[in-house]
Amino acid sequence: MQQVEERTIATTALADATETEQPTPRKGKLAMSTIMLILIATALGVIGQMMLKQGMGSMGPLALTLDTTPSIVWRIVTSPMVIGGLLIYGIGTFFWLITLSRIELSVAYPFVSLNHIIIFLLAWLVLHEQVNPLRAAGVIVICAGMLMVARS
Repeated sequence: MQQVEERTIATTALADATETEQPTPRKGKLAMSTIMLILIATALGVIGQMMLKQGMGSMGPLALTLDTTPSIVWRIVTSPMVIGGLLIYGIGTFFWLITLSRIELSVAYPFVSLNHIIIFLLAWLVLHEQVNPLRAAGVIVICAGMLMVARS
């Protein structure tokens, strides 16, 4: 009887430790698994946004009126790039939600500035969007501000 109780206690203790074990940061340091979640969420978010832009850009400028709305909606929901972009962006959001379950929002959110930098660079390099010095300075100021918030 005592052996059964000891095994039950040991099993319960192991189950409790497993359930409560989370890769939470220790004194200002993020766990590597949390950093990986942030990077995965960022990468998938950026890929999703690029696909959405490609899909919508291929449709040309859309004039939204009461008459054109049904056909625009149909074009959007049948576009493989838009659907794929939404799916990938949604998966990235899933990883972001897991991140938010592990760390404080004020710690996690400054990492969103990574999206600004990567989207800015890809828009310039891949989509050949015009980038002027003022826009580049704006991205730098945003990122600097986010770093200050992260360090505070």
